[in-house]
Amino acid sequence: MASPLQYCRRLLVIVRITAILISTAAMFGSLRAAGELQRFQHPINKVDASLSFLVVGDWGRKGAYNQSLVALQMGQVGESLDIDFIISTGDNFYDDGLTGVDDLAFVDSFSSIYTAPSLQKQWYTVLGNHDYRGDVQAQLSPVLNNLDNRWLCLRSFIVNSEIVDLFFVDTTPFVDKYFTEEDHAYDWRGILPREAYISNLLKDVGLALNVSNAKWKIVVGHHTIRSAGHHGDTDELVAQLLPILQANNVDLYINGHDHCLEHISSPDSQLQFLTSGGGSKAWRGDVKPWNNKQLKLYYDGQGFMSLQITETELDVMFYDAFGNVLHRWSASKRAFSSFQRKKK
Repeated sequence: MASPLQYCRRLLVIVRITAILISTAAMFGSLRAAGELQRFQHPINKVDASLSFLVVGDWGRKGAYNQSLVALQMGQVGESLDIDFIISTGDNFYDDGLTGVDDLAFVDSFSSIYTAPSLQKQWYTVLGNHDYRGDVQAQLSPVLNNLDNRWLCLRSFIVNSEIVDLFFVDTTPFVDKYFTEEDHAYDWRGILPREAYISNLLKDVGLALNVSNAKWKIVVGHHTIRSAGHHGDTDELVAQLLPILQANNVDLYINGHDHCLEHISSPDSQLQFLTSGGGSKAWRGDVKPWNNKQLKLYYDGQGFMSLQITETELDVMFYDAFGNVLHRWSASKRAFSSFQRKKK
């Protein structure tokens, strides 16, 4: 039988854990209901009713491979644009995710790297295939948010920000080869049975896109749909996710996975494919032939993206690791939601 002192200690631990969970639930919003993706509200507070944010992917290398240099430039651009938040397109910790919530890689690759004042904003984060090689539950845990309150990572979720809805999709479970690879072990807790997980996710994403009244719709995932980079197209997403995006007039699909910066336009819809996977290690010279009319940018170095959005205008910019602007693309929508592309 436990002594009164031991009992009090156990009770104190329970109270502390409960407090963390309650505070996290309050911050993150209500838990996801069945058949519905969890939603977060990100209000627009600027006088001009605009929203701006950065996008970086494939970064977590404890500052190596120019990760620290990219972070420095992100801080400077973030300050100049007065950004509202940052998006991570996954592969947050190399090579094999986190080992647990106490893995020092979280601090060494995230908290100690993105230190600029402008980057002390909410980070909306998805998982990449390298993250699935570690303890996935660690990245999803509220413990990490307790360590660094910028961190928000879920499998799939929605951010509503008045003029734009952002839909974050867990793409790793779609890829067939990860379930047969012998060289790597993946953490499939919460995914199996896989067919049911993917089916429910596609239904949830399709329904959420269909009921969205936002002027702009942006979908974020780790894996490519269209890419001229090393990995190329992800066939499973082309077959299963792309038709849903096209049917619901999605404006942008943003991803990482290929370690480059890339912009591909769609020949038959308004949908643009944007890759921001240059957060650290890049793959020089690894590019496939592509239609020059559709391939607006391919940069095989490190860097990141910015987006500035108003009710009628969307402006995308790609930067290299020195802060140089590599590519700019804009689009506009009138009050009745007609879509016009602007060439820069």
